[in-house]
Amino acid sequence: MATASKNLSKYNKELVPNGADFKIGIVVSEWNESITFKLLEGAQKALEENGVAKENIHIQFVPGAFELALGAQYFFKEQKIDGVIAIGVVIQGETKHFDYVCSGTTNGIMEVMLKYNKPVAFCVLTDDNIQQSIDRSGGIHGNKGTEAAIACLKMIANKQRFIK
Repeated sequence: MATASKNLSKYNKELVPNGADFKIGIVVSEWNESITFKLLEGAQKALEENGVAKENIHIQFVPGAFELALGAQYFFKEQKIDGVIAIGVVIQGETKHFDYVCSGTTNGIMEVMLKYNKPVAFCVLTDDNIQQSIDRSGGIHGNKGTEAAIACLKMIANKQRFIK
């Protein structure tokens, strides 16, 4: 397991850009809200710890993980947003639905990121069971929301360095 020996909440603050000038959208799936809301808390905390003002963090909710890509696209099309964090959870069930939702969600998020040339941090847990999701949303492996927020900040800063 990739996160078995890693704490998703730990990062080197010296390597994270100050987000004081960044506007961040967070699109959150309402499905599995007991998990996604904890991921949201981790993302918000990390953004604020790294200089993003509360008024520059914009949150929208969508029904499920499959709708995250369109939610991210709405942010880029309708608001002046520097980057988006897409938060969702898909837990393995008894059918192939898991595979289709995971694949569609992943591809959709990537397409939005490339279409708008802006980062969409992937904070979608794709776990075998609820316990794995609990462990990655503030449990024994930390909070994937924190990791996604840091990735978003770094990619916004990278774009500013690459494109002048």
